[in-house]
Amino acid sequence: MSRRRYVARGVPGGYRIWDNRGRRWWGDRYELCPDDLLAELNGQADQARITALLKRYRAQKR
Repeated sequence: MSRRRYVARGVPGGYRIWDNRGRRWWGDRYELCPDDLLAELNGQADQARITALLKRYRAQKR
């Protein structure tokens, strides 16, 4: 099994997505673990689906 490129890491106040290949944070801080978003980033990486998931998780922060 290959190593995943994107993983969720706990940070104070929630979660952030870590890019193992780029060795940097990706996206915003999320209060809930973004499991669907991680699955899409590590899987098909469909841009439209990623955008929809980002909008959904951003709406949950408000």
